[in-house]
Amino acid sequence: VQLVESGGGTVQAGGSLRLSCRASGRFYRRYCVGWFRQAPGEEREGIAAMDSNGKIRYATSVKGRFILSKDNANNTVYLQMNSLKPEDTAMYYCTADQNCVRAVTDFAYWGQGTQVTVS
Repeated sequence: VQLVESGGGTVQAGGSLRLSCRASGRFYRRYCVGWFRQAPGEEREGIAAMDSNGKIRYATSVKGRFILSKDNANNTVYLQMNSLKPEDTAMYYCTADQNCVRAVTDFAYWGQGTQVTVS
């Protein structure tokens, strides 16, 4: 499974960004998908995950501001980020796994990451 993220950048506080993640390889629609982020010197923070039934969970820190969605036809996962805050600054990683019991930060596959900076 290969995951390639895009859409990161620099935005002012209060702004929005949409991250995309294109999956390829032996990626199946029943896989769980999600996003985690990591800021320098900080631990990974799981922020959103979708299970094989389409149920979505969000971290408290992003609930109501971020929206996770999935386009099965194009094997693409999105993270719409609204009302961004400086504390959202981090490297964002798309992740996937066939084992939906694991925490999103422990999923088996992840991409190279895309940087989000909120000033």
